[in-house]
Amino acid sequence: MFLAQGTTGTGSGLGTFVLKLLEDEFPEVYRFVTSVYPSREDDVITSPYNSVLAMKELSDHADCVLPIENESLFDIVSKINQMTNCGKLGSTIKPASLVTSSAGGIKCSREKPFDAMNNIVANLLLNLTSSARFEGSLNMDLNEISMNLVPFPRLHYLVSSLTPLYTLADVNVPSRRLDQMFSDAFSKDHQLLRADPKHSLYLACALLVRGNVQISDLRRNIERLKPSLQFVSWNQEGWKTGLCSVPPVGHSHSLLALANNTCVKSTFVELKERFTRLYKKKAHLHHYLHIDGMEQSYISEALSSLSDLIEDYNQLDAANCGPAIDPPRLKIAM
Repeated sequence: MFLAQGTTGTGSGLGTFVLKLLEDEFPEVYRFVTSVYPSREDDVITSPYNSVLAMKELSDHADCVLPIENESLFDIVSKINQMTNCGKLGSTIKPASLVTSSAGGIKCSREKPFDAMNNIVANLLLNLTSSARFEGSLNMDLNEISMNLVPFPRLHYLVSSLTPLYTLADVNVPSRRLDQMFSDAFSKDHQLLRADPKHSLYLACALLVRGNVQISDLRRNIERLKPSLQFVSWNQEGWKTGLCSVPPVGHSHSLLALANNTCVKSTFVELKERFTRLYKKKAHLHHYLHIDGMEQSYISEALSSLSDLIEDYNQLDAANCGPAIDPPRLKIAM
């Protein structure tokens, strides 16, 4: 069950309200949320309040959250524009392409091309649900993502990266080589969240591949990438793979990587800092407190929930700084 929402304005309140309704009506169904986080330059002054309030509901009521940052989406669209202008894509992007802005081209100013940004998120969801819609030799049930990638219930925030980033029929670009595609998926340029997983701790990772790809190709690339990735000591083989035989239109193959990684902590720390700057001055609180049923204690509880979440990630990082130690064996009395 999917729910897409923002965390900055009306979408955060409405989205989390619907999330709780879904939990009440369908308690046994896994709830996946794609949640867009505000950029540093967002023009909603109260977005830190909205985001922290939404974070509490996401932590309590969602099974998997895919955080997405507006700033990362804008950077991706800008890079596609630069590549096109430099001729590196091998051909032009059609004016009607969905990775361009509504004006027919990706804008060079800081004005955000929302159509292009939204369609990157749409491609994320298309790849995520491909196994449910098409045949494949190793299709992955969506429930398996939550079961295999979320070892701790509250730490269910997954870093997503997608390659290729322009998978639409009217974008004529050369296909990426298979091995390069796996390397791309673990680079910051292809992530929908500004973070650095390679220098943080992996709890688990899922690779959802579409196209004519063999299981041996998956295994080879996993073995190639493993030495450069730091996995938690008790889950060194924490890889989940899915193969869907139908590629995205216009490409021979694609890859969506989902990583449960402690690097998401940096996004939450920055959000907490922005929230604290407002909250310590009690700035703009009247927008919330005049609503019937809304009390300041709710905001304090949301801040406490976010602080606890950050502390959980801190403890994981601290526990894995030293050398791995095998747990003691169980002693059985004879």
